[in-house]
Amino acid sequence: MQAQTSWRKKFAVAFIIYAAAIGLYLAAATIHPIPEAYRGTAADPATFLDPAKYRQSLLYSAQRNWIFFISYPWEWAVYLYLLFSRKGAAWQSRLEQSPKLRKFTLPLFVLLLQGFVFLCFLPLRVLSYMLSRTNGISTQGWGSWLQDRAVDFGVNYVLIVIVASVAFLIMRKGGRWWLKLWLLSIPFTLFMMYIQPVVIDPLYNQFNRLSDPQLEAKILSLADKAHIPAERVYEVDMSEKTNALNAYVSGIGGSLRIVLWDTTLQRLNEPEILLIMAHEMGHYVKHHLEWSAIGAVGSSFVLLWAGSFAIRRLLKRYGDDWGIRRLHEPAALPAVLLLISVLTFVSLPVSNAVSRQAEHAADIYAFQLIGSKEGAVTMYQKLAESSLSEMNPPLLVKLFRSTHPSLMDRILYAQDAP
Repeated sequence: MQAQTSWRKKFAVAFIIYAAAIGLYLAAATIHPIPEAYRGTAADPATFLDPAKYRQSLLYSAQRNWIFFISYPWEWAVYLYLLFSRKGAAWQSRLEQSPKLRKFTLPLFVLLLQGFVFLCFLPLRVLSYMLSRTNGISTQGWGSWLQDRAVDFGVNYVLIVIVASVAFLIMRKGGRWWLKLWLLSIPFTLFMMYIQPVVIDPLYNQFNRLSDPQLEAKILSLADKAHIPAERVYEVDMSEKTNALNAYVSGIGGSLRIVLWDTTLQRLNEPEILLIMAHEMGHYVKHHLEWSAIGAVGSSFVLLWAGSFAIRRLLKRYGDDWGIRRLHEPAALPAVLLLISVLTFVSLPVSNAVSRQAEHAADIYAFQLIGSKEGAVTMYQKLAESSLSEMNPPLLVKLFRSTHPSLMDRILYAQDAP
């Protein structure tokens, strides 16, 4: 009990200091977000946003970033509480002692675990949703928002049960279980990439053929020029949920989809839409989807290899304190998820840097495919305005959050590129 109280106090103090430091850092970054050399240019939001909206974008970006940075230690605190309080071990013990529930120990344990984590994370999710609503980004009602969270819960539950069942089975057999799991993760990763656009995405939104036949013909003409085997363009009804703009190409093989949000159709003109679609096609042509799969497979190798050593050391040091007897039992899941979360957070600067390079390459390809930069600057400005995005994020945000080059950099490149 004394050990539990000690780690809780230390973690709480560290969390408060960290949250305050991040808040001060983000607040300071809003004072002069645009370098002096670019003030008054098209890359300066003060030139295309009114003063009130500009201040709103700075505050909203800082708030979103603060929630992001505290969400990871918040998650770690939840898992540490389950471990040091032995709640996970108690759940497993009760399920195993029940003759009727013993056979369903793993799926029921995952349900308890996921439900507990969901409730602990609910305050942050609600705060994020309310900020989005009050700032005019989200148009989604409470009922629809809760429905999406329920779908999240269900999809994640099924995946965790499947992955944990297979992992525990392999771990019981011993040997280099992490290598066997990695080999199995390869077809699983490809399978998930295939079903994402045709099975999972439709659980959240309705996809229809593009409502503008003439625009679809022009987009498909671009796709043909880029040697992309597409027969239709999909339009997804996002205006019921958001005012933000987006478009993407996803899937592999027969599940390939070119998708436009209806908000993009409503807010962008034709040259801007064709440019944003050419950018997304650039990901296909440059084989970024395949490289993404290779990256996922490679990162899972590193994660499993490093994780196998780390989890053994953790259980050797804290296994008795946590009430965990073996790695391949449900009570060990919080420790595994804690480790995955920490390793994921640490790896974000690397994965984001790779993503930014891919996005820049797609920008270059889009200009080449279209043969013009017409609409690029106004498109980036509208993207910033629609979601109140920051044009030049502070360094830590770039490292840990930015999967794309900053909108400031993209505008400057569009103006200077040949």
